[in-house]
Amino acid sequence: MNDQVTKAETAEILRLAEQCLEIEGEFVELGCYRGDTSVLLGKLLAKSSSNSTNCGKTVEKLCKTTASLCKKSPEFVDKMCKSSKNLCKKTLNPVDNRCKTSGKRLWIYDSFAGLPEKTREDSSGAGQNFQAGELLVTKREVVDKIRRAGLRNVIIKKAWFDELTDQDLPTEISFAFLDGDLYESIKTSLKLVAPRLSPQGIMIVHDYNNPELPGSARAVDEFLHQHSEYRMSVHYSLAIISQCKSF
Repeated sequence: MNDQVTKAETAEILRLAEQCLEIEGEFVELGCYRGDTSVLLGKLLAKSSSNSTNCGKTVEKLCKTTASLCKKSPEFVDKMCKSSKNLCKKTLNPVDNRCKTSGKRLWIYDSFAGLPEKTREDSSGAGQNFQAGELLVTKREVVDKIRRAGLRNVIIKKAWFDELTDQDLPTEISFAFLDGDLYESIKTSLKLVAPRLSPQGIMIVHDYNNPELPGSARAVDEFLHQHSEYRMSVHYSLAIISQCKSF
């Protein structure tokens, strides 16, 4: 939690991110501010990777032991052995899937130069906060926070979002937290992430209903109008976007 993302929003972000752990694709965060959500997402991925590996080894060992017992023990009824093998096969398949996704990384993108200039779409009568250069946090500050957390599954790219190329993003994304605040930043983030989003993946846009940052909602609404294959729900100030067929 930080002064931009509330405790309740953070809990919702982590809950949804956990749902994406077994989906093919990486995690991305466009706009990380002080890196607080980055650390939490990185820890979630690290914990999942450890649990999946241990679980897979345990189940595999159990199945090998059962198979060996079937061969050595004539008392073991043939039907029971066949059932045990089928059970192991069904159990190992989802474990294998978890192992395939256990090496997920978190890709972070930020200008580390504060906010860009507002556009007409960002005009708000709610106040004059969030001006160009505000919310500036250095890359060093975020890198140090990531290192102190002991995370090695995080990749950080310093750039304005419209400077990013295809080579800068993972080919498949299962979870994305988009916190660019302003219209152009969110519009560009959605354009970058959507084509790479896994069929059951989730995109979360922060500040959707923040009256001081109307550009965020305008960018999301335009995206949904142009892409009917997506649907949205709103929790707190989070716009949660998924493909319709994933529900």
